[in-house]
Amino acid sequence: MRIALPVDEKKSETGICISFGRAPYFMFYDTETKNSSFLLNSAAESQGGAGIKAAQLLADNKAEVLLTPRCGQNAAEVLQSANIKMFKTVGTSVSENIHDFAAGKLAKLSEIHAGFHNHGGR
Repeated sequence: MRIALPVDEKKSETGICISFGRAPYFMFYDTETKNSSFLLNSAAESQGGAGIKAAQLLADNKAEVLLTPRCGQNAAEVLQSANIKMFKTVGTSVSENIHDFAAGKLAKLSEIHAGFHNHGGR
């Protein structure tokens, strides 16, 4: 299974970014190989629609699950149409959230907000 997480830095012990669409990077974790890879979030600097563009990046990179603290409505619709399941992170540790997801301890993300259209930044 390919898990995506919005992260602050391009290193394995980075923290989870509070902003999905404007996260600097996405970390992809493969539950079968236990390998991680990183992707620069080209949507982060968008004038608008960063969440939608970020969601499309995850779909294009074959994510099956997203672990994130929150997500906007438009991005959530793109993720749902791509059959990417969303779960709410707890704290900021990437490794703990991956472990908790594997153990079935993370709740499905249900707090979908209206978005921060044209507000830029985090």
